Amino acid sequence: MSKKTKAASFDFARWQQDARAQFSGLDPNDPSRWPALPRQLLLLVVALAVLAGLWYAVLSGMRTQLETERQREAQLRTEYTSKVAQAVNLEALRAQLEQVRQYVTQLERQLPSRAEMDALLSDINQAGIGRGLQFELFRPGEVELRDHYAELPIAVRVSGSYHDIGMFVSDVAHLSRIVTLNNLSLAPAANRPDILTLDTTAKTFRYLDPEEVLQRQREQQQQQRAAGGQR
Repeated sequence: MSKKTKAASFDFARWQQDARAQFSGLDPNDPSRWPALPRQLLLLVVALAVLAGLWYAVLSGMRTQLETERQREAQLRTEYTSKVAQAVNLEALRAQLEQVRQYVTQLERQLPSRAEMDALLSDINQAGIGRGLQFELFRPGEVELRDHYAELPIAVRVSGSYHDIGMFVSDVAHLSRIVTLNNLSLAPAANRPDILTLDTTAKTFRYLDPEEVLQRQREQQQQQRAAGGQR
């Protein structure tokens, strides 16, 4: 019974003294020569430091990913709200689109083709003659190509009474095709006090022919190349 008690007893003071002895006189430049206890504690500290670094790196990456996902969530919420609003107004938007298409079609019908230009010029001329006006000048200019249509300016000079000139302008405005009067100048005729002279530029518009569309595209490409070369 006495032997078991001696075997089971633990001398803490002696262990503490032995531990102190192992930590005294350590060479910091050569940990491999340290006693077992200091060396094991050093390995434990290094292992904990490595684990802490790895844990911080993982958490940092996860924090960045979390912030990215939060931003994406906000973006998706905004897109969802926008699409929901579009879906709610879809029928109204379709109705508006149909109205725009009808309006564009109506405007396109007012643009003559090249074959119809002679008839349109004749209509302008007849509008003046029908009001008793005297044409002193009716000279079509050079056709100017735009992106989707061609523009034809016509220099016009007519003489007549104030009332007849006003009715002529009204008749031109009510033609079935689009005609605009620009740069209007109204002045008394020389030696005729009751007669006025109207100088204006009438502009008519028409569709582009297929070859004109190709020409316009080539011009735009040349302009783009020239702009790129200047840069």
